[in-house]
Amino acid sequence: MGKRGRLPGSQIRDNLVEILNVLGEAHGYELYKHYKKLFGVCSLRSVYYHLKKGSELGVFEHKGIEKLQGDFSWGSTVERRKFALGSTAKPKQEAKVRAAMKE
Repeated sequence: MGKRGRLPGSQIRDNLVEILNVLGEAHGYELYKHYKKLFGVCSLRSVYYHLKKGSELGVFEHKGIEKLQGDFSWGSTVERRKFALGSTAKPKQEAKVRAAMKE
């Protein structure tokens, strides 16, 4: 009987690696917007799950927290966690992603 739970690999995580390979570093919602534009339907929750799981696996690394002031429905500040590629990330250098990100 095999292991239970999710497989360690993920198409969503691989796509996020390709996006970060082009951008260098970005926060979660920015990655979500690019992902949705390039690959179609994906929930924001799923993107954040894969960023967290990828950070645990070393695919992504935290590059700090950016705090912004503003008038938001939940308060006056927002924290954006910046991500970059980690040591175990293996970008495939997909031309589709690179061409779409230049537009």
